[in-house]
Amino acid sequence: MNASLSTRELQALDSAHFIHPFTDTKALAAKGARIISKAEGIWITDREGHRILDGMSGLWCVNVGYGRTELADAAHRQMAELPYYNSFFQTTTEPSILLAAKLAELSPGFSRVFFSGSGSEGNDTVLRLVRHYWSVMGQPKRSTIISRWNAYHGSTVAGASLGGMKYMHEQGGLPIPGIAHIDQPYWVEHGHGMDREAFGKLAASWLEDKILELGPENVGAFIGEPVQGAGGVIIPPASYWTEIERICRKYDILIVADEVICGFGRLGSWWGSQRMGFKPDLMTFAKGVTSGYFPLGGVMVGDRVGEAIVEKGGEFEHGYTYSGHPVACAVALANLDIIEREGLVQRVAEVTGPRLRKGFAALADHPLVAEPEALGFVAGLVLAKEKGGPADGPGFVPFAPELGVGMVCRQHCFDNGLVMRAVGDRMIVAPPLCMTEDEVDELLRRIRYCLDRTYEDVRARGWC
Repeated sequence: MNASLSTRELQALDSAHFIHPFTDTKALAAKGARIISKAEGIWITDREGHRILDGMSGLWCVNVGYGRTELADAAHRQMAELPYYNSFFQTTTEPSILLAAKLAELSPGFSRVFFSGSGSEGNDTVLRLVRHYWSVMGQPKRSTIISRWNAYHGSTVAGASLGGMKYMHEQGGLPIPGIAHIDQPYWVEHGHGMDREAFGKLAASWLEDKILELGPENVGAFIGEPVQGAGGVIIPPASYWTEIERICRKYDILIVADEVICGFGRLGSWWGSQRMGFKPDLMTFAKGVTSGYFPLGGVMVGDRVGEAIVEKGGEFEHGYTYSGHPVACAVALANLDIIEREGLVQRVAEVTGPRLRKGFAALADHPLVAEPEALGFVAGLVLAKEKGGPADGPGFVPFAPELGVGMVCRQHCFDNGLVMRAVGDRMIVAPPLCMTEDEVDELLRRIRYCLDRTYEDVRARGWC
């Protein structure tokens, strides 16, 4: 069908019938959506034949790259044998059993998993698990979960409430009760004039302040991304998470690591919490578990929580039609096999991750770039009006937000064969983990070229 329709005709159908996520539908209808038609390796191709380097791994997820026939074959074999059965009513399937065991093997201290269809569903499950755990432990008042402003934990009602995106909270009367927030550990925003490690400890102390404000007897858990993703690749100081863990253990509060982006090698370790040096009680996962080839998410349940709810909790009144979907689990098993067989986690840690970090550091010489940083295979930089500024400032002069310089840069990226995401005036990448060293260099070359075009553009507009 699509071969018989022109791009313009497909765009018209899209505008008439498809409500896109996080999109101004009216504005998109006026412009027309870019239609991606095929992909291979680290490259996507649109319907007009433009080949684009995917610097965002789809949506932080295509870790092993596009076109992996092993994953398509795994899905086909499972669909032919058993396309679906549920995990309710005391039944299970072989792929879900094997994947649960494999995930436990990759996760020291975690022997159980609850499957969902996405990271958002996983974080809804976290809320239920935390409250169920404390009820089982005879402390039902411990129902409040503390999160951070500018965190992203999904877009379902509970997930969006746990997240700290205020623009999301403005739609639908969020957050729901029992959710509290503290400021994020972003040195550029809050740490002016401070040593970064000292700032990390200060930012962690905001959690203790909030616990004492709410009363420790009312707080069940703290949730955070090891490195914040959708908020702009916010990499906390090394001191931050170890201090967060100390505070949580002091007040006997559960630690939840949202590993939806950071898990499965993104930071150069199987889990982001391992790279950041802390041990959570629960871990949400999705995205990289199947490299985006099939919807799947879940929660790794640490031994403390798992043993309590199994021994004392009775029936856990929660679940999804697609919990442990056999095709999703078969694809995940094949995907994890690729990651292990090709040594992608080690490659990011020792070879390509350091190369990306060095390349981003070198972008500091660009007149438009401030605060470039990278960790593993995530990286970000700030588009600055000018370098320098007062000693108690961020070290650069920002553009006025209403100019939308980040979106100007994003368009230059698309126009020149690169996907690079804009979060305000912060530009970020999270490329496929399968990239070679030469491909990392090509990514960096394209980033610099697009920054050059953006700089020419904003100067021509008189913005700097």
